[in-house]
Order: sequence, then structure tokens, then C-alpha cells
Amino acid sequence: MTQWSREMRYRKLEDATQAEIKELTEKVQASSYRQQYHIQPSTGLLNDPNGLIYFNGQYHISHQWFPLGAVHGLKYWDHYTSRNLVNYKHEGVVLEPDTQHDSHGVYSGSAFEFEGVLYYMYTGNHRDQNWERKSSQIVVKVKDNGQVEKLLPPAIAEPPIGYTQHFRDPKVFIKEGKLYALIGAQRTDETGCAVLYEATRPEGPWHFKGEIQTALTNFGYMWECPDYFQLNGKDVLVFSPQGIASEGARYKNIFQSGYIIGELNFDTLEMTHGDFIELDNGFDFYAPQTLTDEVGRRVMIGWMGLPDTEYPTDKEGWAHCLTLPRTLVIENDILKQKPHMHLRQLRMNKETALGYANKFLKQLHPYEGQQYELVIDILDNEASAIEFHLRASKNEATVIRYETETQKLILDRFDSGALPSPVEGTSRQTVLHTPLRQLRIFIDTSSIEIFCNEGERVLSSRIFPQKNANKIKVSTDSGQVYLQMTKYDIQGGNADE
Repeated sequence: MTQWSREMRYRKLEDATQAEIKELTEKVQASSYRQQYHIQPSTGLLNDPNGLIYFNGQYHISHQWFPLGAVHGLKYWDHYTSRNLVNYKHEGVVLEPDTQHDSHGVYSGSAFEFEGVLYYMYTGNHRDQNWERKSSQIVVKVKDNGQVEKLLPPAIAEPPIGYTQHFRDPKVFIKEGKLYALIGAQRTDETGCAVLYEATRPEGPWHFKGEIQTALTNFGYMWECPDYFQLNGKDVLVFSPQGIASEGARYKNIFQSGYIIGELNFDTLEMTHGDFIELDNGFDFYAPQTLTDEVGRRVMIGWMGLPDTEYPTDKEGWAHCLTLPRTLVIENDILKQKPHMHLRQLRMNKETALGYANKFLKQLHPYEGQQYELVIDILDNEASAIEFHLRASKNEATVIRYETETQKLILDRFDSGALPSPVEGTSRQTVLHTPLRQLRIFIDTSSIEIFCNEGERVLSSRIFPQKNANKIKVSTDSGQVYLQMTKYDIQGGNADE
């Protein structure tokens, strides 16, 4: 692997020659792992989704981007627009590090509408000569012609007393006519939390309202990418805590993303809530952000990747993608994530099979492919355990295993091809609230997203199998299961052009 010096990581895009960009672009385009219908970087590294909003009949989706290599370097916002959350137009850089306040990166933030105008608020990352971090929160006004105007000086110039410079990722929302900015923070005792600011206008002044008071007083050393919304009359706080030790099958990834549901008092900032629940039980999910779609549904998109992890595409000059958009609903006090209904527009070439599976590993004909949606309906289950082998060949398979008695669902990528590292173990698991009735699975060239029982649980992971690993197989440990399998080919949807 190339050793990246600090100087290389903080090169600006405009400092790269056209020949260098052309060579990197051709290298990335030659990758056999390029996705077909997920947002991915044209070159370099993608991370957090940013600035998600439906505004004036159009979706705006940006993401963190270091264009010159698959490392966390000088960050820009790369920008896409869409009419339907299915087909995207790549608009290019919308925010770049061009002031002293964001000299070392345009970090994460959000979008909001105020009086018919689109705004962003993001974290500016600056490093001084001693490499000490200075974080500030900057508001951006988007003009009618799409040009952006950074409203300087920063709306929030520095963290309040009691918090470190790990102070970032503002999520702006409007409640009862007031603007609020929810920010991920680290206290000076190096514990994580989220704080709230308020204002009457985007340009400020922004007043520090206080810290969200939860029962999670010593829960990791930093909370990143906080989000707040109301759903079914409940207050939902989403955040990504860093520094949580694994507990059995929980918290197995290097960093987590999850939520608490309850009631937030905006006068006292006290939140009564239930347990912290991980949003995704797969290997690769972090830093999600939500928006409301054209009819007011709450939609979430995450980064299908994790920090401090090497991926097989790093050596090809690119890394990561965004997840598919998911509609959030609360049913029976459970936050469910369902594939956004517009994703059905991607479906082509429907094939359906109905029959029994037993302990002999059966390959389904003519089912095969590298990009598809697979819906598995379990009509009758007398098996002790069921296994589905996807992206399978003689030597490779990504395995989904369901154990009937315990209602445990396991995703195993031991034989799924090249693996990211360092990663704890090769399997992830979760326990379903109800017996498994349906799996809805989205396979792209190098990813899998599994929705269990209409979104009761979700497992998202990057996988890197060989091209010939394109078969679908099924078996049981003992007993038989009656299945209906429906497969749709998927072509296109999004390109990075």
C-alpha cells in the first residue's frame, strides 16, 4: 500500500495535474468492483452523506470526498441531484476548502430550507502550525443559480466551555418556527454527547441552548453525525458513538450507529428514552443522515463503510459507497427501515420460483447475477436452520443463515472473497422480534443489503467476490422449508458520471 504523507493527504484537487486525474480516473473505471446502482466516488474516498434535502422538486445528496486517493485526506462535498432517489445526476463539487476556517477540510453537515432558500451548515476543519484542530460551524447560502456563498465569520466560531475541538456535524432542523442545530460533541472529560443551538435566522446569531440530557452519560468518547426527527409522535435521536466496547453480538464494528426513541423536552433538553439500538447489524454502516421525501416520508441514507479500515478497492484508487435510501417507520415501538418504494423502478426481468428446500444444497436455475433484488418469502418452515448462499461459486459464497428456534439471523462473509481489514470476525448476527417471513435483498457488484421482515432488521455489508461468483443456492440443516423466490435484475440507476 502507498504510504500517504500528511502533505499528500492535504493536497487540493486543483493542485493535481490533468494527467494525474486522467490516470486515476482510468484506474478507478477499470475496477471490477464498481457498483451499478449505488452512489460511489468517481475517484478517491467517499464517506458521510451530507446535505440531504428535497428542495424545489429535486433531491440534493452530497457526501464527504477526498478525490485524490482512497484515504481520509482533504475533504470536499461532492454533489448529486435526483428527481426520484433512483436516477442521479453528478453535479460535482458543491463545497470546497477555500477559507482559513475550512483549510483542512469541509467536514459533515446538513441542508435546510428557510424562506424558500436552500442553506447548508457544515463543520470547517482548520489545523494550525502545531497541527492543533480548530472546529467551527459555517452557514452557506445557495443562490438561485446554484452558486454558494459562505456566510462568514462562522455562525458558531468555537465550541462552548466544557467541550473539546471534537465538535462537528451540525444537523439543522426547524421546530415551531425556530432554527435548531444539533451538533456531535466531546466533553473535556473525553465522553461523547450531543448539544443544541438555536437561532431565528440562518445567519444567526446562534445561541448555545445546552446539552441533550440522556441516560447515556458515559457512552463512548465522541458522538458523530447526530440527527433528530419526530416519527409517529415520538422523538428519535440518531447518532454514531465512537469507543463502545463490543458486548456479545452487539457493537462488533469499530464504530456504531444507532438511535434512541422517547420524548425530548425542548425547554429542559431532558430526553426520556429506551435503549440504544444499532441501526444496522451488518459489517459496513456508519454516519447516516435523514431527510423527508416529496410526500413527507422520513428517509435515511448511510455510508456503507467505516473509518480506520482498509478495503480491497483502496489499491485501485477508490473506496466506499452510500446505502440505498430507506423509509423509516415506527411499528409496535420498533423503528423499521424499508427500501424506499421508488427503488422498485429499478426492477427488470422478473423471475419467480416456488418450491421446497431441504438439507441438500440446491442451486437455483436460471437464477444468477451480480446486480439484482431478491425477495424470499418463507411460506412454511419446518427446518431447524435455513441457509441462502448468494454471489456463490465453487469457492465463494456470501451466506445468510436463519436458525428457527432462536430466530437468529447470521450474515457470514468468510468465503465471500477479498475482505476489509482489520475487522473483528467474519460474521454478524441479530435476533429477530418475530419468526422470519421474508428477506428482501439488494445485491450490487460489491455490496449486499438485507431487509428482514419488512425492515425489522437490516444488515448492510461490502463484499468483494470474483465475477464468476454469481449463483444462488439454498439448503437447510434438517427438515424442509417452502419458499417463494422472486428475483429482479437491476441495471443502472446511478452512475458516477
